[in-house]
Amino acid sequence: MGAKTTLQNPKGPISGAEAVVRSLVAEGADLIYGYPGGAIMPVYDELYKFQDHINHVLVRHEQGAAHAAQGFARVSGQVGVCMATSGPGATNLVTGIADAMIDSTPLVCITGQVPSHLLGSDAFQETDIIGISTPVTKWSYQITRVEEIPEIIAKAFYIARSGRPGPVLVDITKDAQFGTSDFSYTPCTKIRSYKPVPETKENDLAQAAKLINAAKNPLIVWGQGVILGEAEEEFRAFVEKSGVPAAWTILGVSAIETSHPLNVGMVGMHGNYAPNLLTNECDLLLAIGMRFDDRVTGDLSTYAKQAKIIHFEIDPAEVNKNVEVDVAVMGNVKHTLKAILPHLQIKTYPNWLKRFKELDSIEFDKVIDDEINPTKPGLTMGEVIKTINANSGGEAVIVTDVGQHQMIACRYAEFSQSKSNITSGGLGTMGFALPAALGAKMGAPEREVVAVIGGGGFQMNIQELGTIFQTQAAVKIVILNNDFLGMVRQWQQLFFDKRYASTEMVNPDFVKIAEGYFIDAKRVTERKEMTAAVVEMMKSDRPYLLEVCVEKENNVFPMIPSGASVSDIRLE
Repeated sequence: MGAKTTLQNPKGPISGAEAVVRSLVAEGADLIYGYPGGAIMPVYDELYKFQDHINHVLVRHEQGAAHAAQGFARVSGQVGVCMATSGPGATNLVTGIADAMIDSTPLVCITGQVPSHLLGSDAFQETDIIGISTPVTKWSYQITRVEEIPEIIAKAFYIARSGRPGPVLVDITKDAQFGTSDFSYTPCTKIRSYKPVPETKENDLAQAAKLINAAKNPLIVWGQGVILGEAEEEFRAFVEKSGVPAAWTILGVSAIETSHPLNVGMVGMHGNYAPNLLTNECDLLLAIGMRFDDRVTGDLSTYAKQAKIIHFEIDPAEVNKNVEVDVAVMGNVKHTLKAILPHLQIKTYPNWLKRFKELDSIEFDKVIDDEINPTKPGLTMGEVIKTINANSGGEAVIVTDVGQHQMIACRYAEFSQSKSNITSGGLGTMGFALPAALGAKMGAPEREVVAVIGGGGFQMNIQELGTIFQTQAAVKIVILNNDFLGMVRQWQQLFFDKRYASTEMVNPDFVKIAEGYFIDAKRVTERKEMTAAVVEMMKSDRPYLLEVCVEKENNVFPMIPSGASVSDIRLE
């Protein structure tokens, strides 16, 4: 440990590197994921001195740092922080930054940069990270003068967490880190040209309430805006008073518990039969904190054309972007749902709900029963998720990668509390889950965190097993191994005449690899072994890897073919 450093404001000038660390401490950022290198070394030297105040986690790849910071942010509701050196260190963060941008995750990413007199000279490990990251950040800024550091970092945290959250990148030249200046830190509370939350108009609330009260067959589709706005209570009150059936996007799930009587399941490409089909039969669609992503809407020319549409949204750029709406209620949904509640009539829709239940039973008979209660010899992904549910009581945080296992986990996982489903939604980043699960466990150490990953995604950031071992974060890792890039293979089967081009995988021994990282591991190949293995994993107070060998060519249904209407949803 380094010499203990006090947190009192220093008397006299300090280095830029120390100013960076003191600014982080002032923001309460006591956990950082990163990887050192030449251009960020002065900051790391200061981190050494501030070990009592900041826990720096050494990842094995900078992409892992960005995803871990995302996992931490998503489960805790705080800003995630990651750090890297210049050049390849900074560019390795970009995938995680782009993921955070499209999924509205608050991140502050700090990168080192070559000295300012070398900018533009193609110096060793120089890259224009501001130019590269501008399209995938909420804000990015290059600091070349030591005096700027406290103000810019304060701005970065404010922009990252306010309004619709997102990632911010601050690039700091090496001479700014070595330079000295007096230090004082003032948290940022406003920026003149930036209005994070648009004004809510009374007239819009009144119009929306009128449409809701008049509707015969209304449907709610909610997204992550409910969770980001910490509006779970307000949302529940809204759903229960209005009596409107509510369906979720994959990032919205867990805002209300899976078992809630008005929770009618998941919309989107592999969502549930009833809410997808009935999107095109409802007379009012209430979109709450969601952005009408193409995976949710399918063919826009046929999407909910018969319905009036109300959009509760914080980001003006999302309104009328993909779907024309009748009323836009702007603002944080925590505020707008609370404001509209007194204007709503208490209603129920028994006949309309009955329609959902009838379609649910069709889906159960055709798809769900075989997936979660299989009678065939091979193991299914659904029964693994069912076994995890039985041993978690719906209280675990489920972190998923991207692919078939993701859709199965989102469809069948049971959630009883918010901030429980952590996945890569908009960017669909394979390799997300392992580092994100580490971040989630460190952000909610009291909760069980289960990473559900496919064999392909697992191998994209497999090195983060080293970080999990070093931190001893008790992440439970479930690999659903079908020896294929399963989702791509499914598409090849259905739409490319079974030409399995580059999707069959020859996998390594995952159990041996885990053991090489000193992580307890087990492989399950038969149904009779599974329950005991899941129980053993869940009871462990250490990191644990469970590989489950599932059927090679199982498909995820229902499915809306790409570009098709939500009404064209297939059950087989």
